[in-house]
Amino acid sequence: MTLQRDNQSLNPKVEEQHLENLVSDILAEARQQGASAAEVGVSLDTGLSASIRKGEVDTVEFNCDRGFGITVYIGQRKGSASTSDSSAKAIKETVTAALNIAKYTSEDQYAGLADPKLMATDIPDLDLYHPWGINAEEAIDIAKETEAAAFKVSKKITNSEGASVSSHQGCRVYGNSHGFIGGYVSSRHSISCVLIAQEKEEMQRDYWYTVNREAQLLEAAVDVGRKAADRTLKRLGSQKVPTTAVPVLFSAELAGSLLSHFISAISGSSLYRQSSFLLDHLGKQIFPDNIHIHEQPRLTRAIGSAAFDNDGLATYDKDFVKEGVLANYMLGTYSSRRLKMESTANAGGAHNLIIDPTEPAADLLALVKKMDKGLLVTELMGQGVNIVTGDYSRGAAGFWVENGEIQYPVSEVTIAGNLKDIFNKIVAVGSDVDCRGNIRTGSILIESMTVAGH
Repeated sequence: MTLQRDNQSLNPKVEEQHLENLVSDILAEARQQGASAAEVGVSLDTGLSASIRKGEVDTVEFNCDRGFGITVYIGQRKGSASTSDSSAKAIKETVTAALNIAKYTSEDQYAGLADPKLMATDIPDLDLYHPWGINAEEAIDIAKETEAAAFKVSKKITNSEGASVSSHQGCRVYGNSHGFIGGYVSSRHSISCVLIAQEKEEMQRDYWYTVNREAQLLEAAVDVGRKAADRTLKRLGSQKVPTTAVPVLFSAELAGSLLSHFISAISGSSLYRQSSFLLDHLGKQIFPDNIHIHEQPRLTRAIGSAAFDNDGLATYDKDFVKEGVLANYMLGTYSSRRLKMESTANAGGAHNLIIDPTEPAADLLALVKKMDKGLLVTELMGQGVNIVTGDYSRGAAGFWVENGEIQYPVSEVTIAGNLKDIFNKIVAVGSDVDCRGNIRTGSILIESMTVAGH
């Protein structure tokens, strides 16, 4: 058992105004030292996490982390430095360090703050802050309850890699020398369980987890344990399959990875470096015409919500793919200047990227039936994805499907294709939407991929 604690835990809600004042002071210090422009990002994170393994406490950790990222400009020269110390002396030294860096960097015609006219003026409360208030003992009890429920499911659950409970809250503040200062507080809570099942000489591993801004909306601890156990038991009896080309169905919790590759390919940094397989594809058909991918950054209580991006621009709803056509790239201020386009208020990435179900009544089992024969993928391994070419090859495990029904678990296979073909061959997107992350998608059925087995 390891025990770590920071006794200076702070309440983000109470600290928000203090952090905004500090940002204002830092910007003033940058001006005083000669910066022509400056921007500051501050983060405060506090919380606890507890994990147990086979009924024994493994770790209990308390954290309270605060950091200041300071960027200054001397004309078109940029320098950045960071510190966790908010004392006047440390701030002054950090600003000086950033300015010294800027003096020795090359001029970059695209560097600088966003247009002051584009700064967010409306910063709504997105209801992201719901502190849990549990203590370490309560977190340990919940973790034990989770794991105990899993072991009760079957004697074939022989081991555990642990059950964990975490509760974190934080505050983010961004300000720049245009006079913009914005902040928000948020919370994030989770329960997870990772198990090992054994039958004769075979051992299999699987997991389940729940995450939410509000603790009251987490799945019950016993349900997390039971679901983890059920998923692990279903992996027993795993077989190999011959190399073939068949339909592939990505379960909802993995389908988001396909969209994450899409995000990488349409992100400004990949585009201006000319390292994306979707370069020059704006306005072109890249998905079937029934695919709609869009962003809703201001959903209340959602995991990926934010009222403004990392440049201080107001976020807004937008389409990235409409009727299968690429409608927008994902751009921040710097990348938009490099590409001679306008920012999409995505400095820092996507906020609640959503792919709409193509068949609103089709859950995972309905898509299994629709697939008829192929591979249902429930685990991915490795990083064999090339965003420059779109080539895709990853280790996988899951279940073999025939006659629209799951037949047996499958392991030690590789699924391969090209992302451009994979996107274009989406047959259906399910209604079983996974809302636990920044990407919201149901299961995704691909018409055909190469499955390499024995």
